[in-house]
Amino acid sequence: MSSARALTSLVREIEACRVCADNLPHEPRPVVWVDARARILIAGQAPGRRVHESGIPWNDASGDRLRAWMELDRDAFYDKRNIAVAAMGFCFPGTVNGADLPPRGECAPLWRPRLLPLLKNVQLTLLVGAYAQRYHLGGAVKSSLGETVSAWRDYPADVMPLPHPSWRNTGWLKRNPWFEQDLLPELRRRVSSALR
Repeated sequence: MSSARALTSLVREIEACRVCADNLPHEPRPVVWVDARARILIAGQAPGRRVHESGIPWNDASGDRLRAWMELDRDAFYDKRNIAVAAMGFCFPGTVNGADLPPRGECAPLWRPRLLPLLKNVQLTLLVGAYAQRYHLGGAVKSSLGETVSAWRDYPADVMPLPHPSWRNTGWLKRNPWFEQDLLPELRRRVSSALR
């Protein structure tokens, strides 16, 4: 079976997954956005409520900020030949006190070992948030998200750790001007290079 056909089959399995159904406050709706031709993989945490409702990843204000960081318009971002989105959890985990819960622990070990090898054309993986950073960087991850992101130069050029682009991190972004001055230009260069 070709990689593209294997990926299509796996996506159908993921979309039908109900492993965590008894632990969610709603019907599962796995959101995975992949194509065998994708050049960039965005590994985030889990879909938020708006993404759960629309089925479109990063279809919210955080996505607007992420696209601005990457200097991509919606057409380029949502072209599956460019961007694959596979969060650490494929289902919206619900909220507590207005904040999204962490991704369900069952999802990444169940699906990522089968999914990632089928994304053979990925040249750059964006690790958005601590869950993705811990999974992909393993022992190289620092003790905090801020330290991991600030150490971006220490990691291979095909991965880049990022904070979550949520409005909740606006204060962190203001306290860390190096993110906009140093990291974002390099992020944009790597995105452009991967898509060239």
